[in-house]
Amino acid sequence: MHEDPPEIVAAKRTLRATCRAIRLPAHLSETAASQAVCGKLHTLLLKHDSAGIIACVWPLAGEIDLRPLCASLHREGRTVCLPDTPKKGHPLIFRHWTPTSLMLEGRFGTRHPDGPAVTPDIVLVPMLAFDRRGYRLGYGGGYYDRTLAALPKARPVGYALSTQEKPAIPTGPHDIALPLIVTEHEIIRC
Repeated sequence: MHEDPPEIVAAKRTLRATCRAIRLPAHLSETAASQAVCGKLHTLLLKHDSAGIIACVWPLAGEIDLRPLCASLHREGRTVCLPDTPKKGHPLIFRHWTPTSLMLEGRFGTRHPDGPAVTPDIVLVPMLAFDRRGYRLGYGGGYYDRTLAALPKARPVGYALSTQEKPAIPTGPHDIALPLIVTEHEIIRC
């Protein structure tokens, strides 16, 4: 993976520190906003008949909780997978999940199912911040950037709260805009 120019690295680091300092509440999954994001994602994903395998995310504290979405997609007959975070420098591995899956501890406090690896049709992408052009600021490990580059046929869909929107995300020459970002208020087509 290519490195951003130093000024972009510094701008991203500064914005990332600001976004982390304004952490979302640990009880975010209980909020109407989090539930609204899940509802909008559910409606959007069920419109895509060809999206048989959907990569969701098991939440960390302060993240939108997609677990209700995982369960509803499973009930609708979709295959749900969750990321297994490998060593830095590698793309994510997506493992098949069901409501009865044994969950294993992963890197950085993440959890993933003890299931076979699958290739998703749609990848739900978490973020610290985003802009209306479709650019996102992640946590800094580059996992989703590498993953999306390795899965060019998978359709990425970002999700965040509207309060995570910024006027502009610093971008380097290798950053790729997301085509869709879902918030509790709207679906942003970038």
